[in-house]
Amino acid sequence: MNRGDRPELLWGFGLNTIEADKIEDSLGPGFFLRNFSERSLPGAKELRHPEKPSATWIPLRVWNELSETRRATYRKQESTQRILIQDENEKNVDLESVLEDGFLAVVSAPLTSSKVQDALFRAKEVAGLYGDLYRMTEEIIMERELLSRKTEQLMFLNTVLSNATERLEVGDILGQAAEDLKLLLPVLSVQGVFWDVASTEKQAEAEIFLNPGLIPEIQNEWTDFMIENVKELSGTDVAGYNLSETIPAGDAAMCYGPTGGRVLALPLISRGEKFGCLIMLCDKSVRLAKDQVNTLNAAVNHLSLALNNALMFTKIKTRADRDGLTRVFNRRSFDERLTEELRRHQRHSMDLSLLMIDLDLFKDVNDTYGHMAGDMVLETVARMFEETFRTTDFIARYGGEEFVILLPHTNAEQAEMLAERIRAKIESCTMTYQTVDFKVTASIGVSSVCPGCLEKDSELVLKADEALYKAKELGRNRVEVNAPVARLRIV
Repeated sequence: MNRGDRPELLWGFGLNTIEADKIEDSLGPGFFLRNFSERSLPGAKELRHPEKPSATWIPLRVWNELSETRRATYRKQESTQRILIQDENEKNVDLESVLEDGFLAVVSAPLTSSKVQDALFRAKEVAGLYGDLYRMTEEIIMERELLSRKTEQLMFLNTVLSNATERLEVGDILGQAAEDLKLLLPVLSVQGVFWDVASTEKQAEAEIFLNPGLIPEIQNEWTDFMIENVKELSGTDVAGYNLSETIPAGDAAMCYGPTGGRVLALPLISRGEKFGCLIMLCDKSVRLAKDQVNTLNAAVNHLSLALNNALMFTKIKTRADRDGLTRVFNRRSFDERLTEELRRHQRHSMDLSLLMIDLDLFKDVNDTYGHMAGDMVLETVARMFEETFRTTDFIARYGGEEFVILLPHTNAEQAEMLAERIRAKIESCTMTYQTVDFKVTASIGVSSVCPGCLEKDSELVLKADEALYKAKELGRNRVEVNAPVARLRIV
């Protein structure tokens, strides 16, 4: 008998010839009955087959001979309805026990067409009902999962919004956002950059918030990355910037630069204008689903509002503390720091020195190799300063090719030694611009104040400037010291 002629499969467990023939005759050509002998009932291979029978006919005599383990195996086949066949001479079975065994119906011998058709009709009816229930259950489960995910997203957004609106400091908001966003995806760090574009100059002044504790190389990488984002998003150059820190910050992000993971740069928008960018560093393997992207965008919208309010509250400086080209502090910052250091010097009677450094014949570099080469020289020299001096020393670009370095707890002799060291370092460095090598030198003036002396802010700078002028007069590429004169402190 060709299986393809009988599309709907039925099973028989140990049916005798009379029972099998009666079932086949009663159901007609639309069904195929596969009858297993009592010695070779379906095993694991048949039960795993994707095509399942719509009904299984099992005589009571066969069922009683099965072990409890075998019965339990057949009971688990929920997609197949089982019909029990009871012989004429067998005692009527208990209906409750039949239902407990998972049988749909009991058909007593002798089998007739009406009994067979009625039992199979009920089997198909129940199977259809089970299918409807199964599909409804699946839909309910899917709706519950969807509702659960929506609830989690709402709770997440509520957490982000609540924590952001409770804080008024930008660094504090960013630090808390790093913790909150970990609920959504594996975040290593959250940092940010904000800018203000001067309408007349068409240049941006930026406020960069980095994680504290970054090593200088990583900090420079992030700073460059932030500046490039400002240029791209604002469409202007960066004239200057401030560096600030987020609070708090996790230790996990201290050694990761922009290439240490997957960076998500998300613009911050207020009143239709971009005013900043949220920089998230995530694990490289992170992949965002569509609903996660929507949730993240909603969270960033909340953070945009809170950060914009925080920037307005703190009245972010309209003039930057750092020079946009060299990334060291600018003249205004130096003037403020000099006043602070002199007050500290007078209060604690400590040494204080100042180096004023001017690159020799810098105009010739610009005229010979171009202003881009000059900018490269200034950046290179600034990096030398950062590598040579202590973190407590204050490095600033005083103007043009002139730098000043404030040295707390440093006397004139120590300052002269440091000045000679950086002068030699600049002289020995070979600058390269567009395959052309050249060298530059520097003249340095040194001034100091003794412990206990009363000095005006301008005197320390004036003395260093006089020493620098003397170094220029004596041939350049040298260090000159304007020795401090001890003065009595009147009490």
